[in-house]
Amino acid sequence: MRFDVMRTPGVEARRGRLTTTHGIVETPAFMPVATHGAVKGVSPWLLEELGATIVLSNAYHLAQRPGVELLQALGGVHGLLSWKGPILTDSGGYQLFSLAALLRVDDDGVEYRSHVDGRRGRFTPENAVEVQEAMGVDIAMCLDECIAADAPPARVEEALRRTTAWAARCAAARRRPETALFGIVQGGFDPALRARSAGEVAAVGFDGHALGGLCVGEPPEQTRDIAAATVTHLPAERPRYVMGVGTPNDLLTFVSMGYDLFDCVLPTRNARNGMLFTREGKLTIRNARHAGDPRPVDEACACPTCRRFSRGALRHLMMTGEMLGAQLASLHNLYFYLHLMREIRAALEEGTFPERARAAAGAWA
Repeated sequence: MRFDVMRTPGVEARRGRLTTTHGIVETPAFMPVATHGAVKGVSPWLLEELGATIVLSNAYHLAQRPGVELLQALGGVHGLLSWKGPILTDSGGYQLFSLAALLRVDDDGVEYRSHVDGRRGRFTPENAVEVQEAMGVDIAMCLDECIAADAPPARVEEALRRTTAWAARCAAARRRPETALFGIVQGGFDPALRARSAGEVAAVGFDGHALGGLCVGEPPEQTRDIAAATVTHLPAERPRYVMGVGTPNDLLTFVSMGYDLFDCVLPTRNARNGMLFTREGKLTIRNARHAGDPRPVDEACACPTCRRFSRGALRHLMMTGEMLGAQLASLHNLYFYLHLMREIRAALEEGTFPERARAAAGAWA
């Protein structure tokens, strides 16, 4: 993997290019989420049409079902997703955190009971890397220990210590140089611990670095404060990834800090619940006032949904529970996110990003 930064004078935000085995990702970039091997309701060819260049999946979930052997028989994760471009997989640290009642963590790794069939299993830093390499992903994530936002200081310190030790073990377990490996920064909501974690993880020598342990129940302003306090401790020559965020405002905010990669289920999850993003702000398509509206969701939008369907038609599909309604809403929201990232990259190239970010601030709060 190669990462080139085209610097923008006067701002921390940067325009970059990430070159992987399966293609190039222009950054800053948003990664649609295909946790179980598919972006919900959106085919891979439509993702390409929307402008996606990289997608994110989850190694823990894919290891549970269909399993690594079946996945390899299907052509790896690229074959399963029918996706020709780059794929990043999360190792599953956050997912294991969310399944806390089913696991036990010690210094060696994580003992869990599968949420799929109840089988006992063990996840270690070594097999987290082995599984992701076997899947044929372009970017693999280290195994880290993610904890709750209200965890006591001693628990935060313990998770940081384990995350650092596991990072070194992940790096030592690498066997496929074509699979990039990113380290993950933890440290709760203590800026000093975040700085320490960033320094320790960066010292291992990864291809990129991610900010983990956010969006776990903390207020949004606390997320932003920690991201801002951490970014200066991450190597500028490597890609920086904020995991699991967020709203369009979040993307603008974190890009302005100097982060490069983002993922979130928000565009498709909100779409399935009838909340759509437009240039004028958020729109709740289920509201009765849209029933007879012949306009598209966003008159300035060129997505397939806005080109062919009215607000009234989309509302009808959503209210009657037709699968097409959720699919069309998801197409629109993903296009909105991906188009926003294209506009951000263009603004960085033109030197107008600060003005663009200020003009949009608060529109999607």
